Amino acid sequence: MSEHLDHLRANVAATAAAPPEMTSYLEKVRTRAYTVTDADVESLKASGLSEDEIFEQTVAVAISEGLRRLDAASAVIG
Repeated sequence: MSEHLDHLRANVAATAAAPPEMTSYLEKVRTRAYTVTDADVESLKASGLSEDEIFEQTVAVAISEGLRRLDAASAVIG
């Protein structure tokens, strides 16, 4: 399983830096993803971001946060 996690970490690390206009949206994804709405995405699209860019950044942040939580749990357990 470690090799799969390493692969996820590498993919996240290879993701381009998010544009500044995504900062608050990505923080929302990181801390309270359940509150993300279509309006959030539409706002990003209206600022000129493509659906692909929004998707890639969203997935990268979600994976990164999931790995951070997994690492924290592993530190407590192990």
